Amino acid sequence: MPLNLFIMRKLILFSVVTTFSILCCNAPNTTPFNNNTIATAHPLASLAGKRIFEQQGNAFDAAVAAGFALAVVEPSMSGIGGRLQAIYHEASGKIGGVDASTQVPMNYLPTEEKNASGYKTIGIPGVVAGLLKLHKEHGVLALEKVMQPAIEYAENGFHILPGEALRQQMAKSVFQQYEGTKAHFLNAEGTSFQAGDLVIQKTLATTLKQIALNGNAGFYEGEIAQKIVTDIQSNGGLITLEDLKNYKALSAEVLEGKFQGQKIYALYLPSFGAITIQILQILDHLMPAVSEEDWAINIGDATELAYTYRKHQEDRDSLDLIISYEHAAKWANQIQEKRLNLVAEKTLDMPGAWVASIGHTSHLTAADEHGNVVSLTQTIGPNMGSKVASKELGFLYAVTLGGYLGEYKPGDRSNSHISPTLFLDNGQVKMATGAAGGSRIVTAVTQVAHRYFAQKHDLKNALLLPRVYPFEDSLWIEDHEGVKQLNADLNNTEYPIKMIDQKARFGRVHAIVYDPISHSWIGAADPDWEGTVENYSSK
Repeated sequence: MPLNLFIMRKLILFSVVTTFSILCCNAPNTTPFNNNTIATAHPLASLAGKRIFEQQGNAFDAAVAAGFALAVVEPSMSGIGGRLQAIYHEASGKIGGVDASTQVPMNYLPTEEKNASGYKTIGIPGVVAGLLKLHKEHGVLALEKVMQPAIEYAENGFHILPGEALRQQMAKSVFQQYEGTKAHFLNAEGTSFQAGDLVIQKTLATTLKQIALNGNAGFYEGEIAQKIVTDIQSNGGLITLEDLKNYKALSAEVLEGKFQGQKIYALYLPSFGAITIQILQILDHLMPAVSEEDWAINIGDATELAYTYRKHQEDRDSLDLIISYEHAAKWANQIQEKRLNLVAEKTLDMPGAWVASIGHTSHLTAADEHGNVVSLTQTIGPNMGSKVASKELGFLYAVTLGGYLGEYKPGDRSNSHISPTLFLDNGQVKMATGAAGGSRIVTAVTQVAHRYFAQKHDLKNALLLPRVYPFEDSLWIEDHEGVKQLNADLNNTEYPIKMIDQKARFGRVHAIVYDPISHSWIGAADPDWEGTVENYSSK
């Protein structure tokens, strides 16, 4: 081959390779959002989510990693022995949900006996199936990788936060009755952990490894299932191997409403998404409040009305009425004309979960640069659930039976105020939110959303501003340090009120909103809790 022809071919090849390299290096990043964000109730759970984003996991992977992490580092609020509800938005635009509530065992016989703790209150756990369903159907990383942060926290230990230490101390007198719980939630001296103590959970780490290795079968079948059943049945509980094997996380029914020109998406029972939609649609029809006092009264009236419908959600005709935007206008008119005349429900007539002072739940929200968004709530309610932990497994079980959540029959799934919620405008997620806090979950979600969309506060202030809660014959107003100077100043002789000087009593919200200017997700953690927000950008 002539030398000049050889050189020419070399130059052409060099030019092609160089051009290709330049195009690859400068190829536009096709992700529509500039960052990935996760907001959770515990710094280590948020860091677990960020770690997954750094490994190119999506919002589903990050949410699942954070959910398992919370089961380790915040066991008083949630865990793998509990229940879960989630709503999500796929990058494709599809909206769906997951129902992984605890379920009543098939051999359960209704009884007059009431319990709020102990083996007889334990139903079939749902959190594991719920997290694994989200991962299997939407995740992109291997399950072992997604669960690794939680396993490391359990195996190597973590420093317990003040709030978690306090909640465990509060429950000590009850869980001392159970050998497994004492073994896992008291230190070597038999006393409660103190803030800052290093807590190592080798037994729980072993359980999590079985789930990471074998998925659902690693929990609902095999060795772990056998240990669950042996422990529970030998102590008067009801769960059988068949109950565990047959349990499935389900696709939840998604409800739709309207608020401030946007669409609201929330979940039907076992979640209370219908009540969330009802309150926001009533508020949408009320005259805008001109003062904090007017706002508090409007919120209180709309919530009080909507909460009278909590027991009617199962009836489909009632459900249609509850989520009707048109009928919300009629309710709003009744409020404005002072024609409500509601009879406040008596505490004795409500399930224990509706009146519990401590909100026994954890919420997280995650969004990624592709447009996937997950809003997920999990709980073992009440504080430290049933107070029972199997000695050989290392986790607490939720309360399902015993009347705490209401009365159920075999096969039923337990309802709760859990309400993960999405707000969309022209197909774009504008806010993903949810809360912890028992019966104050719905009120926290609706009030933060109203502060953000209707009052035009930024997300951080929407979470900071005071909240209210109608209970029995008065309106409770948040009044702890940090919000005292901001809350409503109502005349108690004209409008019955009760000032509540207690942090976290009015729900804890962890939310994400979309900033159209920067094309970024902005997260916020409730200032009354110990949670955090983590961001990661691959750009």
